[in-house]
Amino acid sequence: MDMPEKKIIAKRYVRKHQGLFVMLDKIKLWPSRSGILHGIKSIEKNGGLAVITTHCDERFVVRDSRNSRGARWLRNRWHTNICPSCAVPAWKLEKYAATVFSDRGAQK
Repeated sequence: MDMPEKKIIAKRYVRKHQGLFVMLDKIKLWPSRSGILHGIKSIEKNGGLAVITTHCDERFVVRDSRNSRGARWLRNRWHTNICPSCAVPAWKLEKYAATVFSDRGAQK
């Protein structure tokens, strides 16, 4: 009786209160206002603003803020579903689910 082996996904620690752009560079996911989670293709930074282009060619203009809606939704993992056009791979969603947002940085 062979048991299927489960891959153990290591926890990834990300600082909780850091700028939105730093978090987006690490996670590469964006929750739209409708609650759909998109995969990020590119981020064009221009001072305190950035233009995020997703894999489904949607463009979002966002400000670098720790307390913004996007930053809070990413930290709290609030989304309704995944964008079918972006085709976010399952491994990226599992890695995002295993990410721990902590106040102390990379301590275990």
